[in-house]
Amino acid sequence: MNWNIVVRQLHRWLSIAFTTGVLVYVVTMRWERPPGWVGLFPLLPLVSLLVTGIYLFVLPYAVRLRGGQRAAFRD
Repeated sequence: MNWNIVVRQLHRWLSIAFTTGVLVYVVTMRWERPPGWVGLFPLLPLVSLLVTGIYLFVLPYAVRLRGGQRAAFRD
C-alpha cells in the first residue's frame, strides 16, 4: 500500500466534504439564523485538509532530502 496515494485520495474526499459543509452553511444562512454548531461543521474537514495538504506539500522536499529519486505521481 502506497501511503502517498492514500493521503492524496483522502485529501480529495476531504475537499468535497468541506465544500459541502460550506454550501450547507450558506443555505442555512439564507433561511434564518442557524445554530452555532452549523458554523463549526466545515472546520473538521478544513483542519484535516490543512494536515494532508502540508503532508503533500512537504513530500517532494522530504524525498529529495533523503536522496531518493522523485517518483512520478500516479492516481
